[in-house]
Amino acid sequence: MPELPEVETTRRGLLANVQFLKIRAVTCRNRQLRQPISPDFETICQNCKILDIERRSKYLKIILEDKGYILIHLGMSGHLRILPDDTPAAKHDHVDIYLSNKHMIRYTDPRRFGMVNWYDLSEAEHPLLKRLAPEPLSTAFDAHYFHQRCINKTQVIKKIIMNNQVVVGVGNIYAQECLFLSRIHPQRPAGSLTYLECERLVEQIKVVLTKAIQQGGTTLKDFKQVDGKPGYFTQTLFVYGKAGTSCQSCHSELELLKIDNRSTTFCPNCQI
Repeated sequence: MPELPEVETTRRGLLANVQFLKIRAVTCRNRQLRQPISPDFETICQNCKILDIERRSKYLKIILEDKGYILIHLGMSGHLRILPDDTPAAKHDHVDIYLSNKHMIRYTDPRRFGMVNWYDLSEAEHPLLKRLAPEPLSTAFDAHYFHQRCINKTQVIKKIIMNNQVVVGVGNIYAQECLFLSRIHPQRPAGSLTYLECERLVEQIKVVLTKAIQQGGTTLKDFKQVDGKPGYFTQTLFVYGKAGTSCQSCHSELELLKIDNRSTTFCPNCQI
């Protein structure tokens, strides 16, 4: 699944290519995504100017002049690309947004777990956005806030940092990497973490996500940047997908366990 760095990479790539362009037309080939695309989506978006593209958690908001915004989620396997507007569509190319420069934004999603739709609700009113926790790279997400959210919690720490009501956007890949670099076992009860451990984990979350964004995210199977290139953070992973290999710090064998049916790799020696 594309996580926060992949979505932020997509946002930046799109913004550089489409800001202040007009939408000439929209083609929807399959309306049955995670939420059905509204029947008036094409009509509403036509002739609208794109003012900006924002990100909230893993959602992208294409801000339209005087017309609300297009909300996009990439789901498990979705991606957006900038292509010439005469590029033939393939099987899983569900939505094309044609632009005034003879290019288009193409939404591709083999599993159809993502979404594309138009809204004019404020973030505080939108049912998918209003309860989201602070952004991990914001000043609101700091050691004091995080320690308060961990106190007396029996839930394991990996689940806490992947909870969008605690902090948004820390998915499975980056949760494993941040816990390894913080030397914290993924099954530790959140309430057992000291303030200093919370401080260390918050710092690593910010560092890892920032580095991942700088390297264009992580490409495992489906993710591509808007120009079709992969994300290069894959080359710097310490533990994700490396069970059975040697820890880069202590050379112990990395182990695998399941937390909420998600594979989690960790070092039994470094992470306590």
